[in-house]
Amino acid sequence: MINLDGLRALARERSRALLPDAQCAQQAEQASPGQPVALRDGSQVLIRQVQPVDACLLAEGFARLSARSRWLRFLTPKQDLSLAELRYLTQIDHHDHEAIGAVNQADGRGVGVARYIRDAADPEAADVAVTVIDAWQRRGLGTELLTWLCHRARQEGIRRFTALVVADNTATLGLLRRAGARMVCRDSDTLEYEVVLGP
Repeated sequence: MINLDGLRALARERSRALLPDAQCAQQAEQASPGQPVALRDGSQVLIRQVQPVDACLLAEGFARLSARSRWLRFLTPKQDLSLAELRYLTQIDHHDHEAIGAVNQADGRGVGVARYIRDAADPEAADVAVTVIDAWQRRGLGTELLTWLCHRARQEGIRRFTALVVADNTATLGLLRRAGARMVCRDSDTLEYEVVLGP
């Protein structure tokens, strides 16, 4: 069983390794404030592009994901994000690699991320993934993040998303189906979907 207190401590340690606490908080305040959005249940979030200063938010948010949510996102058991992974996930070019994050307006904590990474062999295609903190699931946040990501993808010349999903990940499957996805490949444990982005 995963020790959540230990994971939270690890996230704090990784955040301190990236930046001292005061500097991390200060840089987070200097980040783009984002666009306020109200979710289905009335919760308020700020949605914006992920920036390098968000490494602290990402590490802390990862620590609040359940073991199952981590497994569904990475398709393997994963207990932490390395410093290299945090850099990769936050120091992005916003063209071939884009990430849209949501921050709880009440406390400033990260609650979800949607990202695409362009296919090097097909510049009009990109792999997509959406992750929402367990406590914020089933509020419409995943749909909101995916909508924003689709808009950014169109601006950058991407015409379709692909997504590899665990077969019993009903939340993500529902999200993809609502986005008009069609299944293009299936094996014993995973399904591959494609979403064609309209003009």
